[in-house]
Amino acid sequence: MSTVTFDTLEFVETLKQAGIPENQAKAQSEALKKVLHTEVATKQDMENMELKIKADIETAKSEIIKWNTGTLLVATGIFVAISKFMH
Repeated sequence: MSTVTFDTLEFVETLKQAGIPENQAKAQSEALKKVLHTEVATKQDMENMELKIKADIETAKSEIIKWNTGTLLVATGIFVAISKFMH
């Protein structure tokens, strides 16, 4: 994750020069600083997440196949046992 560098003092001075009262300029500066310092996902972060999700999906597929195969074998065994018991 990456963050943005933000010069709060310069921002406050720019707002004051534009006629914004100092207390409002400081409040806007703090609010903007919080937004800009929130972690932002980079393209690489997104690509890494995509690879992890794909790996997780493949793992889930394998688990589903194993469980379905096991269930099918157990059901077949039960069916065979019932069939032999009925004859």
